[in-house]
Amino acid sequence: MADEGTKKATPTIYDVARAAGVAPSTVSRAFARPGRVNSETAARIRAIATELGYRANPVARALSTSHTRMIALMISDVTNPFYAPLIRGAQVAAGEAGFVVLLEDAQESAQIEREGLERVLPVVEGIVIGSSRMSDSALRTIAKQTPMVVLNRAVADVPSVVTDNARGMRRAVEHLGSIGHRTITYVAGPEASWADGVRWQALREAGMELELAIRRVGPFPPTVGGGVRAAVDVAAQGSTGVIAYNDQMAIGVMRGLEAAGLRVPQDRSVIGFDDIFAAQLVSPPLTTVAAPLHMMGMTAVRNLLAITKGARPESGRPFVMPTRLIVRASTGPCSTRVRVGA
Repeated sequence: MADEGTKKATPTIYDVARAAGVAPSTVSRAFARPGRVNSETAARIRAIATELGYRANPVARALSTSHTRMIALMISDVTNPFYAPLIRGAQVAAGEAGFVVLLEDAQESAQIEREGLERVLPVVEGIVIGSSRMSDSALRTIAKQTPMVVLNRAVADVPSVVTDNARGMRRAVEHLGSIGHRTITYVAGPEASWADGVRWQALREAGMELELAIRRVGPFPPTVGGGVRAAVDVAAQGSTGVIAYNDQMAIGVMRGLEAAGLRVPQDRSVIGFDDIFAAQLVSPPLTTVAAPLHMMGMTAVRNLLAITKGARPESGRPFVMPTRLIVRASTGPCSTRVRVGA
């Protein structure tokens, strides 16, 4: 092994410039903007660089041209399995276009989300934000600085991709009503969640139209633990139908109800949202409102890249993707005898 004194120093742009008899700025342009350098000079510079073993820094070259071929994907919680297919879809669409996705985790914090966006703004060509916890005005401010698409939230004057929350909730309520449930409790998620607000409003409207009693508990963290905590209130209320903000909370509710001596679906029917992978693995398997998460990620990135090329949204309305109710064993006919947890 060679000692420190015999190690060959990594060649720099200045070494190439000296060997080629040109200014360092000319070497830089030869790699970053070859069209601005005489073709013979550029070819000679590249040949000398190859001989010396010099390699241009791709990040530095990209920053100098403002074309980094990178986009940022900001999500609210990297541990939430809801985001796995969404991230994969975003990566597929970005890869097809020759872009790289820089993933940022907001940890369910508007402050962390804002700080993360400020860090990535100088190095990305656009941003996709999933389930933002920031205000609409803050999102619009960032959208004025760089191309941006928002997922799971409709923001005026900002391109958005959302699921049909209202239709999905309507199908869930209709399902519970059709099997005899007359009272439904909604387990609310984060207060800053746009989707939570839309789902709650849709539930209230559907309940009124179908003459069902609608109740609400929460907000609770959008996690299995949050659902377990919510189960105490759910059990006490006595509603036979339960719709949770997302699948993780619904799974937690089922665990909590079981601990309270209540059976699913014999005593309580439980429905979630998103159709995460675990929804099929729990016992009983979870009835849920499914969203095309992989396609959402792809759609958001494709729209973002179109915007970076100068495209403009056709309307101020969000792009709405369909949902569908998947009925599994966590819902069943309403029992004639309602059991209330201890």
